[in-house]
Amino acid sequence: MTATDVVVVGAGVVGMTTALTLQRRGARVTVLTADDPADTVSAVAAAVWYPSHAEEDPRVLRWARETYTELRRQGADGVPGVVDRPTRMWLRRPYAAPPWWADACGDLVAEPAAAPYTALLRFTVPAVEMTRYLPWLRQQLEAGGGRVVRRRLDRLADAFDTAPTVVNATGLAAGRLADDPAVHPARGHVVLVANPGLTVSVRDEDDPAGITYVHPRRHDVVLGGTYQPGVGHTRPDPQEAAAIRRRCLALVPQLADSPVLGERIGLRPARHGGPRVEVEPAGPSGGRLVHAYGHGGAGVTLSWGCGAEVADLALAA
Repeated sequence: MTATDVVVVGAGVVGMTTALTLQRRGARVTVLTADDPADTVSAVAAAVWYPSHAEEDPRVLRWARETYTELRRQGADGVPGVVDRPTRMWLRRPYAAPPWWADACGDLVAEPAAAPYTALLRFTVPAVEMTRYLPWLRQQLEAGGGRVVRRRLDRLADAFDTAPTVVNATGLAAGRLADDPAVHPARGHVVLVANPGLTVSVRDEDDPAGITYVHPRRHDVVLGGTYQPGVGHTRPDPQEAAAIRRRCLALVPQLADSPVLGERIGLRPARHGGPRVEVEPAGPSGGRLVHAYGHGGAGVTLSWGCGAEVADLALAA
């Protein structure tokens, strides 16, 4: 038996939670990553549980439900960066029934709302500060004997030099490494401001001026945002940042005097058709190749549930 049973390629939140799940099931795991986990797009995420831009799908709902349960357990256990966050979601479209993902979070309540809104949804979800959480994931993996190795691959087949089973959690890079034209970037832009004492997340995703959300954290508030499919650059845009702040101040006026602390721009690893989670019919060199990419803006939301399914597939042999 090799020193490593499974190689996970990619150290974003999907890769790291999958690696930790595999390790907890007894596998010896190495994570290969082109970038430090703290430098992945996962580190930019506002990371409040919500299946953002995910299509209704029983498998996605299961992943979301399992992740919701795991993150709330972690929050109760004091895992760094994980807290329960009361959320208010304003709707502008006609409201007839709970959203498809409501069953995953359990406590959703709908109330009537005054124009321009049609309803207000109240629910509680886990929120994750990724700058604290990603280091915790790495520490847990290494404490259990796993390794994180900086190595940029030109081909997924090269990972089979390390282990007979490979998990491809490479996000945007999967477009090249897995020759998948469905993979594409979805540019996201957020502004960070000082937190004046907010504890409730607020969303207005139907704002005609652009998707709008306000997510408080310990020392700052994440103001968003943008979701721009096919846009592959991370250049700052001062006009865009100003527009984000205007929308968020209109939604939460308490932020009016909060100074701007910075901004973050990242490329969500989206995929037409939704996440790809499956075994390659014939893995390179006779090995077992499991794909786990294309989660878009819902990586944190689907991470633990998806990681459990990927571990099932990786260890099935």
